[in-house]
Amino acid sequence: MSLPEEDLMCPICYEIFTDPMLLPCSHSFCRGCLKRCWDTGLRECPVCRKKVNKSSASSNLALKNVCEAVMLVKKKKLNCNLHGEKLKLFCVIDKEPICVVCQTSRRHKTHDCLPVGEAVQECKDELSSYLNTLQDKLETLNRNYTSCTGMVQYIKEQSVQTQTMIKDQFGQLHEVLHREESKRIASVKREEETRITEIKEKIKELSAGVQTLKESISVIQGQLKEDDMLLLKNFKDARNRGESTALGSDDMSGLLLDVTKHLCNLKYSIWEKMLDDIGYTPVTLDPNTAHPCLILSGELTSLHYKKESQHCPDNPERFHMSAEVVGMTALGSGSHQWVVETGSNQDWLLGVASLSVSRKAAVSARPENGYLALCFRDGEFRAMTSPPSLVGMTRKPKQIRVHLDFNKGRLSFSDPKDEKLIYEFTHTFKEPVLPYFYTQSSFPLRIMPEKVLVTMLRQ
Repeated sequence: MSLPEEDLMCPICYEIFTDPMLLPCSHSFCRGCLKRCWDTGLRECPVCRKKVNKSSASSNLALKNVCEAVMLVKKKKLNCNLHGEKLKLFCVIDKEPICVVCQTSRRHKTHDCLPVGEAVQECKDELSSYLNTLQDKLETLNRNYTSCTGMVQYIKEQSVQTQTMIKDQFGQLHEVLHREESKRIASVKREEETRITEIKEKIKELSAGVQTLKESISVIQGQLKEDDMLLLKNFKDARNRGESTALGSDDMSGLLLDVTKHLCNLKYSIWEKMLDDIGYTPVTLDPNTAHPCLILSGELTSLHYKKESQHCPDNPERFHMSAEVVGMTALGSGSHQWVVETGSNQDWLLGVASLSVSRKAAVSARPENGYLALCFRDGEFRAMTSPPSLVGMTRKPKQIRVHLDFNKGRLSFSDPKDEKLIYEFTHTFKEPVLPYFYTQSSFPLRIMPEKVLVTMLRQ
C-alpha cells in the first residue's frame, strides 16, 4: 500500500524528504533542514523538543528509498508518455500538456499551443471562474433547499386554510338549500291544509244532501203505500219535494294536492333560485403571486395592504419588490372584463401584466416592462405610459371597469355607473397577460361579482 504524499513530507520544509535523517524519538527530517536547525546551537528534535546527540541521528534508508521512488514517479509524470520529453507546451484544442515532439505530430500539428507557463495562468483563471459559477450554484441550491424545507410547513398551513374556506362556502350553500327546503316543505303543508279544508266542506255539503234525499225517499215510499185517492191528493207535494231537494255540485276535480307544482324540475328550480345568492367573479386572485404585505380575502376576490409582512415562501411566482398580485388565469385571446370596487382606496394600480414580467426586481408598471395600468395616487388619475399621462376626471368613480380586447389590442378603463371612458391603451400583445393589481392602502380593492344568466338550449 502506497503512503499518502503528506506522510512523506518534512515537517520543516514541507517538501518530500531529501536524504531523511531519523532521530531516536522516531521523527524524521531532511538532512539539510536538520543541520540548519542544529546550527543555531539547540540540539533537540524540532517537533517534540527532546534533547538528542548529533551522533544519535542516522540515515532513514527505508524512507529515503520510498521518497526517491515517489520523486521518480512525479518526474515521469512531468515527461511525455510517448516521447519521454519534458511537457513544455499545452494544446489548447485537446486541453492537455504535450512535448515539442507531440507538437509536430499529426495529432497536434494544426492545433494552437501555448507555453506551459502561460497555459497554467489561463487554466487557473478559467477554473477560478468555473469555481465561482459552482459556488453561485451551490448558494442557489442551498437557498432553494432552505425554501423547500420552509414550504412544507407553509403548504400544511395553506391546506388547513383552504379546507376551512371550502367548509365555510359549502356551509353557506347548505344554509341556502336548507332555507329553500324549509320554504318548499311549508308550501306543501299549507296546500295540504287548504285541500283538506276544502274536502271537509265538500263532505259536509254532501252529508246534508244525503240526509235530505233520505228524508224525501222515505216520504215518497210512505205515500206509495197509501190508498190511491190519497196518493193522488199528495202527488203534487211529493213531486215538488223531490225536485226541490238540492244535491250540490258533483264536480270532484282539483281537490288533490298539486304534486307537479312542487316537484317539477325541483333540482333545477332550486339551482336557479340559488343564483340569486351566488355571484360569479370573472377574476380570481392568485395567492402564490401576492407580495407578503398584501392580505387577500378568503374568496380570493379582494386585497388590501398591511405593513407587517406575512411569512411567505420565496417561490418564483411571488412579487417581492412591490405590493402586487395577479389573477390566476392567463388571458390570451378574446374579450374579457371585470369591475373593481376601489371605494376609499387612495393608492392603487389596475390593469394587466405580461406572463414574463420580472417578479424579483423593482421595475415601473409601464408598457416597456410588460404592464398596461391605470394609476390613482395623490387624488389624480394617471395612465402608466412612458412617461405617465395625467388623466382629467371631474370626480373619482367608486368602481372601475377594466375591459381587455386581446385580439384588437385594446385595454380600456371606464366608470360602470355611466360608461364614461377614462383611458384606453392600444397595444400589440405578444404573449398572454394576467389581470394586475397593486395597492399600498389598508382600504380594500374588491373584484365585483356578476349575475349569472341561465339560457336553455333546445334541440
